[in-house]
Amino acid sequence: MVTSEDFKKVLIENLNLEDMTPEDIEDNAALFGEEGLGLDSVDAIELVLAIEKEYGVKITDSKQYETIFASVQNLLDYTNAHKA
Repeated sequence: MVTSEDFKKVLIENLNLEDMTPEDIEDNAALFGEEGLGLDSVDAIELVLAIEKEYGVKITDSKQYETIFASVQNLLDYTNAHKA
């Protein structure tokens, strides 16, 4: 099982969020938009690739994208549920 802190470290490393620490990222923080981490569409691609590379989880169900990518916690939950 992937812990929240380890997951946030992967996000920071793969998305070049150099000024952040895992403690700076709230579990329920939005991934996209001004309210959360402020990721954009390029970051989304990098995020999908990082999740696949680090955890072997492919995110293929486009109907669930909005839910999966709603927050850090949602993406972590999805990753843990589908981790090989």
